[in-house]
Amino acid sequence: MERRLSPAVTLVLILTIISVADRAFSQSTLVSEKVLPVGSNVTLSGANVSLGTWIYNSSLIAVIFSNQISVSSSWKWRTSINPTNNDLTIRGLNVNDSGEYKLEDLEHTAVLLKLSVQVPISDASLQASQINLIEFNDTVVFKCFVSAGSFVSYQLLNGKSTYAPMVNGSLTMPNVTRDNQGPFSCVASNGLGNMSSSSVLLNISYGPDKPMLKVMPEKSVYMSGSEITLSCSADSSPSATVQWMFNGTNLNKNSQQLKLENVSSNNSGVYECIVHNSVTLRHNSGSVGVNIMDPITSVVVKNTGGPAILHKSLTLLCQVTGPVQNIQWWKDDQLISPNSTAASADNRTLTFNAVQRSDDGKYVCKAFNAVSNMSSSLFQVTVHYGPERVNISGPNLKKTGDNVTLSCQAESTPPSLFMWYFKDAVVSNMSTFNSPPLTKELSGQYTCVAFNNITNWKSNVSINLSVIDPIVNVTITTNKIPVIENELHELTCEVTGDVDEIHWMAKWAELKEDNTTVFHMNNKTVTFIPVDIDDAGTYHCTAVNVFGNMTSRAYNLVVNYGPRMTTVHGPTAAKAGASVNLSCTADSNPESSFRWYFNDAVVSNMSQFTTPPLSKELSGQYTCMVFNSVTNKTSNASLMLSVIEPIANVQVQPMNSAVEGRSYNLTCGATGPVDGVYWMKDSKPLQAGSRIIFLMNNKTLSFMPADRSDMGNYQCVASNAVENMTSNPYILTVNYGPDMVNVTGPSVAKTGQSVSLYCSAASAPMSHFTWHVGGSVVANTSEYVTPPLTPSMSGTYVCTAFNNVTNQNRTGYLNLSVVDPIKKVQVEPEMNSCMEGYSYTLTCNVTGSVDNIYWMKDWMPLQADNRKVFMMDNKTVKFVSVERSDAGNYSCMAVNSFGNMTSSLYKLVVNYGPDTPVIQGSEFGEVGSNAVFNCSASSTPPSQFSWWFNDSQVAVTSMFTAGPLTFNMSGNYTCMAHNTATGKNNTNSIMLTVIEAITSIMIRNYTTPINEKNFSLTCEVVGPYDAIYWMKNGEYLNVSDSCVSQQAMHCTEKNMLHFTPITLKDDGKYQCVASNRGAVHMSPEYTPLINYGPMSVTISGPDAGSEGTSVSLRCSADSQPQCDFQWYFSNQITFVKTGPEITFNVTQMTKGIYMCKATNPVTSISMFQTKAFALGGQASVMHFAAHGSLMSMSLLVFTAHMLFH
Repeated sequence: MERRLSPAVTLVLILTIISVADRAFSQSTLVSEKVLPVGSNVTLSGANVSLGTWIYNSSLIAVIFSNQISVSSSWKWRTSINPTNNDLTIRGLNVNDSGEYKLEDLEHTAVLLKLSVQVPISDASLQASQINLIEFNDTVVFKCFVSAGSFVSYQLLNGKSTYAPMVNGSLTMPNVTRDNQGPFSCVASNGLGNMSSSSVLLNISYGPDKPMLKVMPEKSVYMSGSEITLSCSADSSPSATVQWMFNGTNLNKNSQQLKLENVSSNNSGVYECIVHNSVTLRHNSGSVGVNIMDPITSVVVKNTGGPAILHKSLTLLCQVTGPVQNIQWWKDDQLISPNSTAASADNRTLTFNAVQRSDDGKYVCKAFNAVSNMSSSLFQVTVHYGPERVNISGPNLKKTGDNVTLSCQAESTPPSLFMWYFKDAVVSNMSTFNSPPLTKELSGQYTCVAFNNITNWKSNVSINLSVIDPIVNVTITTNKIPVIENELHELTCEVTGDVDEIHWMAKWAELKEDNTTVFHMNNKTVTFIPVDIDDAGTYHCTAVNVFGNMTSRAYNLVVNYGPRMTTVHGPTAAKAGASVNLSCTADSNPESSFRWYFNDAVVSNMSQFTTPPLSKELSGQYTCMVFNSVTNKTSNASLMLSVIEPIANVQVQPMNSAVEGRSYNLTCGATGPVDGVYWMKDSKPLQAGSRIIFLMNNKTLSFMPADRSDMGNYQCVASNAVENMTSNPYILTVNYGPDMVNVTGPSVAKTGQSVSLYCSAASAPMSHFTWHVGGSVVANTSEYVTPPLTPSMSGTYVCTAFNNVTNQNRTGYLNLSVVDPIKKVQVEPEMNSCMEGYSYTLTCNVTGSVDNIYWMKDWMPLQADNRKVFMMDNKTVKFVSVERSDAGNYSCMAVNSFGNMTSSLYKLVVNYGPDTPVIQGSEFGEVGSNAVFNCSASSTPPSQFSWWFNDSQVAVTSMFTAGPLTFNMSGNYTCMAHNTATGKNNTNSIMLTVIEAITSIMIRNYTTPINEKNFSLTCEVVGPYDAIYWMKNGEYLNVSDSCVSQQAMHCTEKNMLHFTPITLKDDGKYQCVASNRGAVHMSPEYTPLINYGPMSVTISGPDAGSEGTSVSLRCSADSQPQCDFQWYFSNQITFVKTGPEITFNVTQMTKGIYMCKATNPVTSISMFQTKAFALGGQASVMHFAAHGSLMSMSLLVFTAHMLFH
């Protein structure tokens, strides 16, 4: 329950409040703002105060003192205050209750609450002053109405976008445009909500705009007779009417298209389209020019002067019918360039000031205008010239009685006329002169004169002709006959007629002088000193003079010689009773005569002598005597003849039967004298060998011992000096065997089966066979069939083969097993480990009977080859020389007639190596750095490694780090790989060369990077290097090595990287990399801070403020580095403030245009931005001036008795 304060207490409270009011007001705190509808209730949150007041705007609501509350009478009926927390409750709110509510106390704290009581909006509508408007002329006023609502603000929408705020619900749109057609609506809003009106559409008439004209087809010039269509269109609402004009004359055409048919040049001109809008009463026009031209109908080339003569002028004229814009001259399908000939200004004439031969050709004139072109017919220009280069063809020498033809030629167009002169007399008027039969008197000078009847030029040339007699006879004579070898001899060439030269030929080849062949009297005589048989042959001599030559008839030189090289042909031995032919030959010319002598008696005077039937007494020396009757020389030769008795009855004489392994002889028997014996087997000569020996001068053939391969047909051949005789064939049979007995049949059989066993043995004659089982004979045939088998019948079956001639026997065996199925299969390796290059064996152990065993590697069948051999019926596989590729998983499969079983996998590990080690590492290292080498070698098991340098061990690991390096650490580093299983070592070396180090690499820049300016980075390297390249953001930077190209954004020059120019896209982390043969060095990252801007300037802050308030505007710019800012006000030429922010108190003097100037101190670029600032209401009542506060409190003192009673 509220308690009323006495007036005295109230006065004291008011005075107390006055003394602290100013400080309390200045420290007020806004707790909340509320918007509430009319008629609603509200509770304003208070605070615990011992002494204070609730105030509405400037009027007092209540005073609070301790636990007593005094409420003003004007508020008492609809307010209440909670004494616990001083909450203020107001009931039945109306619009006038809007304002500021404050709870103040004496401890300098205050609670400020704003309350806005509003009427809800209903029934929003929009009205336009007029709907039918003309663009640019009319103004429309929009008004937005609500049937209820307070504190209403209005906005005009065009479609869904805000067009503009409305002042008191009204907005004027002057000079409407076609874009202002809408639909328009308004939105009315207050703190309680908003409402939109229905849409309003405006009908805005506009246009016509500038019409667009099109001419179809589109051409710059049209040919007469064409059809042309012109179209006109213009943006207009409503649609505009069209009127066509031609050269200012109305065509009375009103459609959008104007068609021109079969046009002529009279239709050329300006066509204008006039468009008119009947509502806007506006019109517009556009025009287009149409050019119509007639085509060219005729082009002819004419010569205006005489013929074309070399070095004289010539003019060609191009006559064209029809309008012509351009003329071209062509020669032989090539355009004539303007500087090659003299042409008139319009190219109608083509003038040759000095005609050349190259001007000869076919000319064409081509005429052009915009709609056509035409070429003339070919006009042939023939250049007349000459005569030039006159020459005569014909002989200078001719023999008496012949006719001569002299021809005269000259280069000339047209062809020249010719006249021939001899001793000043005309002898021909043709180009060719044919003489009568020549005499000595017709020798002399002949002159040809050439004349061109077009050029009127002439030229002459002469030739000298000499007439002489020919050679009529040539013969060869000799000084003596006959010609005998080794004597002096001459040949002479006799000639009738004049002779300039004589040439000799022997055997159709040129005869040349040498130490035995000598020429005399200008080659007329040839002397042989002496003559030789090789000089024999056919000789010719040829006499030559200026008219020709004549060759003699062939002269055959015959050289007589011999006899020599006398030879006797015939046998040196003959059979008694036979006759023999003896022949005698000798080299001789002419042929010699012959005589045969025996025991000094002449027996024949022919070259051949046939003896009578021979006997022992006719043995002796036979001599042939040879005589040449021309040379008177003789020669003889002899032959010694022996007469021998013949051979008879040759035969092979054998021993008893031949048995293999024992010695055996064959003997060759013959009757008569025998000089030699040789043997043949199967019609081929038999050679002695380790077992075959010839005895008694080959008479006996001994086999030591005999072998079955010796069987065959044998013959012996007995011979002497006059004949040989061959025996009849003797068939040699060698008895042998029995050889190894071959027993065939199954080695395994199932119980209850009967099996057949076969026995065979190589033997001559055939062997007899006996079968034994368990010591008992069970059969005496080669085949044995068992009774039904039982397991007890497993055992050895023995077959014996006997040869009754060789008295030998052999035994064969077959083990027969009566078996059950296979039970167990496994691969058993050797005890030793498997090493590459050595042999190794895997055995397939099987429990049970086995027919076949198959091997597999890695589940694939294992095939035998030159390294893998299967033994013991495939039970064992032997690797003759193991390779590393043999490693893998092996299994064997045992098979018998009952089934098969496969062993478990056995993994075969092949120990090998080490191979030649592979060393990875650089061959170059820098002083002070470490060189790291990694050594690896193919090996099983893995190898152990050691490193050696200068014969000293330096490491026992695969990786070896040498360093820090010094120059004396250059040299060969050797890695040794050792395999403990194979016991083998292998080595490889690498040559390390220690080079001077790169000690520092750094990127430097000596200019400031500014956007769009050229910029360079320098890679400074301390130490020798081979190459430099650049990286950006960890990736290789693609640069050009030439800075000349304008396309290159980055280019390098020595150790510099040039940006041409640098841009913001070049922002990033750069590194330069210097490399030598030992290392690659990378510089620290360098990030160029690219200075740019300012690129944009913005001013943030309010556009308006209440008078008396403090306002700040802030200027910002996109720039690197930060810009310097200067503030200008209302076009003042000097700045009023520096820095990004300007703060001022709002007065009439501070409204205006604020301009911010942003300047980049590095790029020196400046940019401006402006902002308009206006007054926008009264200052807040919260910020009282000190005097104002005292005045307000004084008024409260004088009215306090009316507020509280």
